[in-house]
Amino acid sequence: MNDGLHGFHGFGEDLPHFFDGLEADNSKAYWSDHREVYEAQVRGPLTDLLTDLEPEFGPGKVFRPYRDVRFSTDKSPYKTQAAALTQGKDGHTALYLHVDADGLFVAGGFWRMERDQLARYRAAVDDDSTGAALSRVVVALERAGWSRDGDQLSRAPRGFRPDHPRIDLLRHKGLAMSRRWDAEPWLFDRGALDVVAEHWRALAPVNRWLHRHVGPHVPDATDRDEARR
Repeated sequence: MNDGLHGFHGFGEDLPHFFDGLEADNSKAYWSDHREVYEAQVRGPLTDLLTDLEPEFGPGKVFRPYRDVRFSTDKSPYKTQAAALTQGKDGHTALYLHVDADGLFVAGGFWRMERDQLARYRAAVDDDSTGAALSRVVVALERAGWSRDGDQLSRAPRGFRPDHPRIDLLRHKGLAMSRRWDAEPWLFDRGALDVVAEHWRALAPVNRWLHRHVGPHVPDATDRDEARR
């Protein structure tokens, strides 16, 4: 548990109870009554964790706890997890984590790709050399217990045959790998930092591949036209 000393010393032991309560009563009244628990046992330790990870993984940010309900049928005002993100030292590929009532979740990659990124991604997956390299990385992570995430098409994308040897990867519109852990005792001490660091390191091969062969979104004339509307 974070004892107020400098650096990360674990999340507060009331974290699961706080989020359990928020799921049951997602209201301003509950939030106001438990705001000190959130700040001291959730947000504070999460900020300390990012600070301790920054020398190796680059600066991160903690997401706001408030949900954007403008375009959602679910109008509950508060997120039921506390999330953080770093863009990695390359500035493009994401490393993500969140804590909630169930425990810890970590992920990395490109959850969603823009049109130009997707074109580069599919070309690289189609290539027998670069595509096979990504397949080996993904298979190794899956065998180690990771899940493959990201939106996918239900069929082969246009221009690719359904029996392509890497059709499962070609169907992705975003590619991320993730793992989840229950709220084990190490979540409430410095062991959580070791778990996050170890598994963010494990994501390095897939993030390097995405950085090298996909890269950041490059806005074009179509993007500018849509922005004016």
